[in-house]
Amino acid sequence: MQVNQKGRGHVTINREAQIVYDAQFADQAAYLEEMLAAQTGMRLALQPNNRQKSAASHRIRLLFGGRAITKAEMYTLTVSGKDVIIRAKDTGGMVYGIQTLLQLFPLEQVAEVRIPNVEIKDYPRFSYRGMHLDVVRHMFPLEFIKKYIDYLAFHKFNTFHWHLTDDQGWRIEIESYPKLNTIGSWREATLIGHFKDAPARYDSTRYGGYYTKEEVREVIRYAAVRGISIIPEIDIPGHSRATIAAYPEFSTRPDTTWNVATTWGMYNRQNNVLQPNPATFKFLETVFQEVAELFPAPYFHLGGDECSKMWWKADPVSQQFIQDHNLKDEKGLQTYFVEQVAGYLNAKGKKVIGWHEILEGDLNTSTLIMNWGGEKEGIAAATRGHQVIMSPGKPLYFDHYQSKDPSDSLAIHGYNPVDAVYAFEPVPDTLRKLNLDHYIIGAQGNVWTEYMGSPAKVEYMIFPRMTALSEVLWSPRHKRDYQDFKRRLEQAIIPRYEYWGAAYFRNFEQWTAEK
Repeated sequence: MQVNQKGRGHVTINREAQIVYDAQFADQAAYLEEMLAAQTGMRLALQPNNRQKSAASHRIRLLFGGRAITKAEMYTLTVSGKDVIIRAKDTGGMVYGIQTLLQLFPLEQVAEVRIPNVEIKDYPRFSYRGMHLDVVRHMFPLEFIKKYIDYLAFHKFNTFHWHLTDDQGWRIEIESYPKLNTIGSWREATLIGHFKDAPARYDSTRYGGYYTKEEVREVIRYAAVRGISIIPEIDIPGHSRATIAAYPEFSTRPDTTWNVATTWGMYNRQNNVLQPNPATFKFLETVFQEVAELFPAPYFHLGGDECSKMWWKADPVSQQFIQDHNLKDEKGLQTYFVEQVAGYLNAKGKKVIGWHEILEGDLNTSTLIMNWGGEKEGIAAATRGHQVIMSPGKPLYFDHYQSKDPSDSLAIHGYNPVDAVYAFEPVPDTLRKLNLDHYIIGAQGNVWTEYMGSPAKVEYMIFPRMTALSEVLWSPRHKRDYQDFKRRLEQAIIPRYEYWGAAYFRNFEQWTAEK
């Protein structure tokens, strides 16, 4: 961010001011009006920028274009004379300008605000800035999904990765295969405590549900106004226990009655893979294309992680398929599934993203790799010519502990304190030296919800780590300063958490990477 303070003047914004907007930004003007009214109590009139002279003495103007806008998602914010002017060439840039402007207003009801004269030019370092949410292990109300998107918009993320299917349930309406919802969306019980506890204990409560297509459309519209693209994830060919519970004929043991998983950590523990048979591939084509028609984003995530090979090894049908299709082994079969689904999605104009395990076989480079491993896996993917989204478990899994306090609430394992998140560098030095750093298009924080049963627990686990990641992805590496970050967190961001009524981890200063 380049900030140039212009003298000692100011622009006064009160209830008589207007929001004047170019046609491209009508939705963002309404968004600004709503946010400003909630934050300050000032509800400003909206006026299209149709060349008629505005009657207001002071204006907030949302304008398209400008010679200074030379990059995607860039904006300028100028406070001078009688106007506050935000210029951008895309929705994202305008939303980010609005977020910066809102931080110049107080978090209290006021009659007027004097905004000092300033020129700001700002744009992000990375083109992909994502946050993920698993709604399978625990499902969250539609209002919280919207709130989560608001959190992303404030932090200038541009992508919401919505993890919609897994072993423990289907969370999206599917018309072509209705048993995915009547059976696959519901589990009969849920694990109590950690999945490694012995003996395992379960509650006796039927748990589940799914988002209807209309609810999904509502979330997509909500996110679009805020510059957020939504990437759905349908996880295959592993993590498919809920699928085979609904349709056993897609499993490697079609004569078996399966249940939707009631525990976590299924890899190599319980059968959860799809069998390569004609009915399975017809199912995948139909369902992926049905979901793809809902989502306007250019990307679609097909999972591909933690795919147990042992079930395929034990299945004569899978072994015959490997032989008939001249596949090298079970890794080749995994690649076959990925490439088949990629073909179905390409027919709908979608690019495919998969977790880094999909590189276990030979895969063409049109597929983006989301790397939850370490630097080594990211380097391997980029070296093979794939675009890479860095999402390493250490430190970007926000389901891991953020303290070593034994009384802290239950998490899966690991330790990712906020200073480790802030210190994370998405581009490995090895790739920079090889001039392959352009293959790293950004990074993402992941929120797996095995141990997050409520919105408050999600907030407690993401804040302030999500705030730290937002700065990593937006700001140039050389401008990051952790001590300054902590100062700004205390002064400007924690009051924002409290204004939102959001839970957050309060002891972040006490717990550091060294502890």
